[in-house]
Amino acid sequence: MSSTVTVFEVGPRDGLQSRGDMVPTTKKIALIDALSRTGLRKIEATSFVSPRWVPQMADAGEVMAGIVRHEGVTYAALTPNVTGLGRALAAGCGEVAIFASSSDGFSRANLNCSIAESFERFAPVLEEARAAGVPVRGYLSTVIACPFDGPTDPGEVSRWAGRLLEMGCYEVSLGDTIGAGDTEALDWLLDGLLAHTDAERIAGHFHDTAGVAADLVALALDRGVRTFDASVAGLGGCPYAPGAPGNVDTRCVLEVIEAKGFRHGIDLDALARAEAVARAATNAI
Repeated sequence: MSSTVTVFEVGPRDGLQSRGDMVPTTKKIALIDALSRTGLRKIEATSFVSPRWVPQMADAGEVMAGIVRHEGVTYAALTPNVTGLGRALAAGCGEVAIFASSSDGFSRANLNCSIAESFERFAPVLEEARAAGVPVRGYLSTVIACPFDGPTDPGEVSRWAGRLLEMGCYEVSLGDTIGAGDTEALDWLLDGLLAHTDAERIAGHFHDTAGVAADLVALALDRGVRTFDASVAGLGGCPYAPGAPGNVDTRCVLEVIEAKGFRHGIDLDALARAEAVARAATNAI
């Protein structure tokens, strides 16, 4: 197993899009630029979705055009369909992501379709991304519990994670969307999933609703997971998941990584400066 852990920074997208107010484009660019100076190698910069559904991301093209790109940093974007993919490719995104659910209730609330129907929509996105030579990451939401359907069957998580990988995603990020997880639930989930999936193709995406996200990161590290999504200054949540106040803080994840004896390559002083930019951008932390 690798001794280096990748932190996938999702604050500029997942963190900001959940807010009810609009963060100015210039402040989004300043935040991404600050994060680019920390040593992070993966930054989810924006989302190419319909501005009717997510108005907070309507300036995706302007954001990508305005950032200072650092060598060795991949700037990713969420792309729910081929239209979004085309915009992301035109904007020079280094990779894209699709987002599925492991619970039907959340899929219908978030994507307005069943899980099976969502995978039909993803197929052309993966095909066109493959033709363009752009990696695709898969998000899988509500892996522990759903705000509409209740506890999620781990078998369903394994089923849909496997489908994402089979379709061409290089990695699947497991989202505890409402922060319902505890170490027992995550251990049970990983028991089934890792029986037939390489841990290095799995990422953890934990919300700190119950204050146990650090414990989940520690457990996932013990089980071989080496990539974790995190949000600078704990920005975010999910607009379609009632009761999910925020993503796990990037600094918290780094502390767990260090405590477990792994490397992360992040400059903590530079991260502090990025945290200050995040607070200035949102005026809410």
